[in-house]
Amino acid sequence: MLQVSVNEKNNYAITNDEGQWVLNDTNADLDISMQPNGLISVLLNGKSYTAIVEKTDRKNKEITIRVNGQQYTAAIKEPIDQLLTNMGMDLKSMQKAEPVKAPMPGMILKVLVEPGQVVNKGDGLIILEAMKMENMLKAAGPGTVKSIRAVERTAVEKGAVLIEME
Repeated sequence: MLQVSVNEKNNYAITNDEGQWVLNDTNADLDISMQPNGLISVLLNGKSYTAIVEKTDRKNKEITIRVNGQQYTAAIKEPIDQLLTNMGMDLKSMQKAEPVKAPMPGMILKVLVEPGQVVNKGDGLIILEAMKMENMLKAAGPGTVKSIRAVERTAVEKGAVLIEME
């Protein structure tokens, strides 16, 4: 059984038993086919829908699709994910935000964030000058800036903690 959460508010239990789809304990007449133009044709209980995949995040098992012009984000939990969650071993909740460290000795040119700021993966945090080149240090994942140890226009050594995340 798959557990699917759509837009973080609608939850569904989905199973396929010998070709018969069951959606929240109710039989569903479902047919899905990929079209040559990249669109997805969905026929659910006699209603036709057209969908297109906007984004897939395989690591977090999330997919964003557009159905008849409306965008939906679905988070999928397979049986192993459900088991780990029941055992208190949910990987998302266990991930710890690592501090941002200087990858090389250099000079802090600019701090781009402030304590309490929420950042996403890839957001710029600090500009570090090393060997006459400016290097943007980016967030490795989502988190909140806990504290900033880096001071603009000061030298740092390789491995120095510049920003603490939570």
